[in-house]
Amino acid sequence: SGRRRRTGFWRARDGSTAVEFAMVALPFFFMMFAILELGLVFVIDSVLENATAETSRLIRTGRAENSAMTADQFKTTLCGRMSIFQADCSARATVDVRVIPNFSTPNPPDPMASGTFQTGDLGYDDGSAGSIMLIRVWYKQPLVTPFMNEGLSRLKDGSAYLTTTAVFRNEPFN
Repeated sequence: SGRRRRTGFWRARDGSTAVEFAMVALPFFFMMFAILELGLVFVIDSVLENATAETSRLIRTGRAENSAMTADQFKTTLCGRMSIFQADCSARATVDVRVIPNFSTPNPPDPMASGTFQTGDLGYDDGSAGSIMLIRVWYKQPLVTPFMNEGLSRLKDGSAYLTTTAVFRNEPFN
């Protein structure tokens, strides 16, 4: 009878499903949240790219120069085109608009080169008719899923920035 009990214990399957689920659930939910967060990052990147292209058109056509647009107004216009992400866009977005000498060697300063995000060399210059323009926008996106920010960041503090760039020649708007 003692032998039967031991054999019955090893053959019992009552809690095996719960134990198997507990072993698989954590990695499964981690992957699901990582996939959802990565999808959100791609959506924000796409919206940021479109907002940058649309807002850059103001510079390309000369409307920014005619209305004496400032860096803050450019950023406000950009954030207004961020659809559902416009609420905290002004706190997360950083803009750099500059004239470059030619298409092959723009040589702009990299605000992330030192491992921290530095905005000292960034500015706003909407150029004149025929100027070659470089518009760069950085958007700080907080990440929730563990280990995601280590994989997507090149900054020392683990911050993740999405970036978009537009390069074009201003139209002859004079």
